Amino acid sequence: MDATHLLDTAIEAARAVGPQLRKAFRSRPDVTVKRDFHDPVTEHDRAAEETIRAVISSRAPGSTIVGEEGGTTGAGDIVWYVDPIDGTANFAAGFPFFCVSIAAAVHGELVAGVVYDPVREQEFTAGQDGAWCDGTPLRSTGATRDQEAMLLMSYPTPQDLDADGERALRRYAGCLGSFATVRKPGSAALKLAYVAAGWADVAYGTRSNPWDVAAGALLVRRAGGVYLGDPLVAGDYLAHVGGFDLSSSELAEVAPS
Repeated sequence: MDATHLLDTAIEAARAVGPQLRKAFRSRPDVTVKRDFHDPVTEHDRAAEETIRAVISSRAPGSTIVGEEGGTTGAGDIVWYVDPIDGTANFAAGFPFFCVSIAAAVHGELVAGVVYDPVREQEFTAGQDGAWCDGTPLRSTGATRDQEAMLLMSYPTPQDLDADGERALRRYAGCLGSFATVRKPGSAALKLAYVAAGWADVAYGTRSNPWDVAAGALLVRRAGGVYLGDPLVAGDYLAHVGGFDLSSSELAEVAPS
């Protein structure tokens, strides 16, 4: 099955859940929690993932699907990483910064990815030969140093504070002092899409899962930016636009290898 078919499948699956997510947005849905109260989930996360799984299963039968809500199913060579709502806390509260993230890997190599913002109806796509937003090619260019750059981050999370305490706060303070602008909008996938588009310069996150970052990592790389970390293994990531001087950045010491 070629990469073009896999990208078309990811696009179809993402678009399939757009109407239901737009309808549910700002309805203040009931929220339950998974790990703790910082990790919410709604009925719409589960319903959207079921729809996405159905599309993938019909278009690419025999695939393995790794979903945030439904876990891992199947045992095929094509592996899909699915986050039906990346940024659930934002979605549940009515804050318009969340997305659908779907990526496909073949034999451990990412070949297709979609990050779909259903509120703005913006579709970021990446394939073998480039990255696009609504069909327009993306070029990941922007600031070259911290003092000019917008940093999007989730750090420090409550888990980071539990693990690193004062060191995490000092690192965060260092970023506030070093970067021109620091924002914590949520949704790793959408943050990475913005770096791919050159709408933000750096994105940093810790303890991310493959369904959070796989599609966004491919977007950044195909747009000419830099993604550090293994997007198919849970862990930390750092991404930046092409030409950014990471070696002199406040974040140089935490950049994954």
